[in-house]
Amino acid sequence: MVSDYLHSKMIEWRHSLHQMPEFGFETSDTAAFVVSRLLEIGITEIETAIGGSGVVATLRNGNSNRAIALRADMDALMIREKNDISYKSLRPGFMHACGHDGHTTTLIGVAEVLHKEGGFDGIVHLIFQPAEEWGKGAQAMIDDGIIIQFPFEEIWGFHNMPGVPIGHFQTCPGAIMAAEDNFEIKLSGKGGHSSSPHKIKEALVPACSLILELQTIVSRKIDANETAVISVTELECNGTRNTLPGTGIIKGDVRTLVTKVSNQVRDEIRKISKAIGLAHDLEVEFNYSNEFIPLINDPKLTSHTVEIVSKLFGKDKINGEISPILGSEDFARFLNHVPGSFVFIGNGEDSAPLHNPNYDFNDESLKSGTQYLVSLARSRLPATPS
Repeated sequence: MVSDYLHSKMIEWRHSLHQMPEFGFETSDTAAFVVSRLLEIGITEIETAIGGSGVVATLRNGNSNRAIALRADMDALMIREKNDISYKSLRPGFMHACGHDGHTTTLIGVAEVLHKEGGFDGIVHLIFQPAEEWGKGAQAMIDDGIIIQFPFEEIWGFHNMPGVPIGHFQTCPGAIMAAEDNFEIKLSGKGGHSSSPHKIKEALVPACSLILELQTIVSRKIDANETAVISVTELECNGTRNTLPGTGIIKGDVRTLVTKVSNQVRDEIRKISKAIGLAHDLEVEFNYSNEFIPLINDPKLTSHTVEIVSKLFGKDKINGEISPILGSEDFARFLNHVPGSFVFIGNGEDSAPLHNPNYDFNDESLKSGTQYLVSLARSRLPATPS
């Protein structure tokens, strides 16, 4: 299915993409690379500039009008690469530290196999998405009419996973990845000299008190059977060495698997913030945003993933009952509209972590990922026996 020749081509493609990382919606060079490779393969039904710089390629075979979608992300991260490799990023401060160069390459490989060999009856839409790391790209493509212009009945996504052996897969039915919410709390009073705290309304001590109180929400307000993580990630104040600050800004991150828990956490943070403000005579500004929604795998489709991997690689190569991961994934937005399933593909036990300056996508994973997605497409759109 994936010949040594194709694998070698995919490695070249991946290394080229690795050298030209682009952030967010600014993935025009990556999109142009994708289009160029697809045209070389012989695929001409290609639409560009969807949701900014997104690309959709459509493959048709046989007589069926049933359609599925396979999705890969294209964007990189604002991280300076530390790898000493021949194909190191040529754009300082940006790198493919999450493996989206490998994901994009995998989907191009799928395009080549399905276009040249067929083996399916129906329509396969290949979605190359920008701005996954922002959590904005999928919704931008949806808002741009991707589901109306390219209707599909189900959608499939994937991501590499460091620490998991090459050729191994992981997934689970239901919630597999978390929602991410961001919050910002601004406490405003009146700063002044550190020798006279009784004459002012300083914000630092109340901010510290508020940070500690936020840690009681999960342990005392959220059902122990639910999952939630509240992390304060920044504290900004406008004080100096001998001046107590009049403002304190607290920023943080919330991870949950269920929307009602996210809403409960939001309400509890607001309530505690107002109470601290009242206790210390401070004004409180509270902002809470939903950046990512939970990724909920369709149980039947996820069972099909387990079946496909088991037949293709062996039952020992798939764990279909992993615990949910509290990282987030923009793919979840598509699942608001059609059923789908998401799987993790091993990037090697010695792989550096994702979002690390020493991370690199493992080229051996290109083959297993492509074989899985090709088999998946053929099984979901079975060719009519001749």
